[in-house]
Amino acid sequence: MLNWPDIETVLLDMDGTLLDLNFDNHFWREFVPLRFAELHQLSPDEAKRQLAPRFKAMEGRLEWYCLDYWSIELQLNIAGLKQELAGLIAVHPHVIEFLDAVRGSGRRLLLVTNAHRDSLSLKMEKTCLHRFFDDIICSHDYGLAKEQQGFWQTLQDKHVFDKHSTLLVDDSLAVLRSARAFGIAHLISISKPDSRAPTRQITEFPATEDFRGLMPGLCPAEGL
Repeated sequence: MLNWPDIETVLLDMDGTLLDLNFDNHFWREFVPLRFAELHQLSPDEAKRQLAPRFKAMEGRLEWYCLDYWSIELQLNIAGLKQELAGLIAVHPHVIEFLDAVRGSGRRLLLVTNAHRDSLSLKMEKTCLHRFFDDIICSHDYGLAKEQQGFWQTLQDKHVFDKHSTLLVDDSLAVLRSARAFGIAHLISISKPDSRAPTRQITEFPATEDFRGLMPGLCPAEGL
């Protein structure tokens, strides 16, 4: 699937890519509506009906990922609620094996996430994945989501990399499209971001359900 000798920099998404998206899906689809219903004396179904268009309107924008924004909008302590469900945070199978192999190959490894810093900190505390990365980039630090072209330009300005020798692995097709438009050459989608949801059929990008599928040919690169 990948020609590793052509790849020098590896960019990895977090939620749905390295981590099971079940945590976030359950949090936003079930737990937040439940707490919103309790606050406003609504039924859970009515809370979901009210929240669905508000969530939809923010998709692809930085606000969608911003815990501060939703805390104000919904009058809920979103970061605190995430702490309550932290037991659901889980690393996808074979991720550690893959990260070890990339580090061992000498390639630069960056975590590139739309997650809010509070969410990022919670997940790194629970998983300890931060130890594998040369740097961790949060889109909130740039004021631009990964779906926006300006994010990738800012990323390249701050962390100089060759677009033609860079790999991005992400579960979001919108993010992959944005990266493709920017010129990142090697793009892989995750076909099963949520362990409790069906495998997605993806034809627009090469896709893998398991990080073992990306490891053939991953060995120390010459000159790295």
